[in-house]
Amino acid sequence: MSNLFPKSANRLPLQIIIFLVIFGGIVTAATTYYATPKYTRVGYAPVQPVPFSHAKHNGELGIDCRYCHSTVEKAGHAAVPTAQTCMNCHSQVKNTSPLLAPVRASYESGDPVEWVRVHQAPDYVYFDHSVHVNRGVSCVECHGQINEMEVVTHAKPLSMGFCLDCHRDPAPHLRDPKLVTQLDWKHPGGVEGQTADGEKFIHDWNINPPQSCSGCHR
Repeated sequence: MSNLFPKSANRLPLQIIIFLVIFGGIVTAATTYYATPKYTRVGYAPVQPVPFSHAKHNGELGIDCRYCHSTVEKAGHAAVPTAQTCMNCHSQVKNTSPLLAPVRASYESGDPVEWVRVHQAPDYVYFDHSVHVNRGVSCVECHGQINEMEVVTHAKPLSMGFCLDCHRDPAPHLRDPKLVTQLDWKHPGGVEGQTADGEKFIHDWNINPPQSCSGCHR
């Protein structure tokens, strides 16, 4: 039999076992990283250093999104508010609350509050908030009904397929830019009215979202 099988064949069972262990480890690691909420991020709602309720500030008090996220109309990113922005109100409102101690400390020291980022595109994805907001894509299209959230939760998948679905058929997702931050707004004409207006916006504003790879991967 030695003429048929070289001595190296004796190591084959061990090599197969090692391969299966390594392969199983890779599959497990990939599944853990890519197929869990922390990666797909749907449902991701990390604990923040300061409990901030969008339902209270935006939904109940009616504070416009742009008061805190001041760059959203003119920059690619939506700025996180500084402690100064918070203290504009909280120097008078709940100014001794222990829950706001990190904000007061940040205001005094100049060091930013260490907010945990919830919505984050991968490094290889180009996304410009201002382009979308100024063409009538409301916050709710990507972030969900954030005005109803006590804790900010990642509501939409923001996957490549999610983005392409909108780029291929943007009409149902467009509204008058003046209504972009009115998160409870619904078109009085229902879905048909929304789509009809969206088609008109596409024509009037020459909206042609990119669908090629280079549109988002630069």
